[in-house]
Amino acid sequence: MLNGECLCGSVAWEIEGPLKKMGHCHCSMCRKWHGTAYATFVTFDKPAFRWVRGEDHIAGYEAVAGSVRLFCRTCGSKLPALEPFAWSPAGPLVGDLGLTPSMHIFVASKAPWHTIRDDVAQLAEYPSGIGTPIDSKRATDAEPGKIRGACLCGRAAYEIDGPLEGGSIVSCHCSRCRRARGALHGSNLFIEAESFRWLRGQDAIASFKVPDAVRFAQSFCATCGSAMPGLTPQSGRRAVPAGTLEDDPGIREGLHIFVKSRAPWEVIAGDLPQFDEYPCADFPILAQAKTA
Repeated sequence: MLNGECLCGSVAWEIEGPLKKMGHCHCSMCRKWHGTAYATFVTFDKPAFRWVRGEDHIAGYEAVAGSVRLFCRTCGSKLPALEPFAWSPAGPLVGDLGLTPSMHIFVASKAPWHTIRDDVAQLAEYPSGIGTPIDSKRATDAEPGKIRGACLCGRAAYEIDGPLEGGSIVSCHCSRCRRARGALHGSNLFIEAESFRWLRGQDAIASFKVPDAVRFAQSFCATCGSAMPGLTPQSGRRAVPAGTLEDDPGIREGLHIFVKSRAPWEVIAGDLPQFDEYPCADFPILAQAKTA
């Protein structure tokens, strides 16, 4: 029996029996919704699934006809769905899943700041026979000197002064990020607050702070559930979910943090620095907008 739970604990589910497949999806819809470099899903037979609690806390957004993406209306965590086929985000699942990722799909749409470092098979779109290509349209207009981003439904959009220099996009493997984003890790860049502004939809942003956390909070679009930029009170900086970017930020992934909390079945490939918890003080994570 496999169990999953959202960040606030309002929604829980279980899957009985073996999973069928696991894969990473790099399409822009998944990147925007999860706010990460890619989403990781597992599939299973529908009779194996049941909600344990919290169905009244579930909201949904129909990104494409017949496919509703579900999320917790309280904390924004990404949840399983049973249509058009049964799947669950892998990040919140607890324990040994009994399988490992077998493919990367939609790699033709992958984020420019992300490099695939493992040797898992890569497919440009869907595996043959599964379906037609799906990708989201840009929700903002490109603007020289600006780096723009938006949620999946396009209601909320923002911009960052660019180009950026220094710092890194951070992959965080803590259990809170995995549960909130429904992914193997969060993908975030950190910028000074004055270089960030909302273009629209600030009133659509909901947030949830983990009660016993010093700084961890989840910001998300209340309409579609996409992870959205949030303000870190201690530093006054913006934490921007990198998957929501519609422009190349210029900086790249640079480190993994909280790797001691990673999913037990995950193997971190590549040679980027890894830290058990927060990075050492002299490791740069803050990106700065270049000034004339």
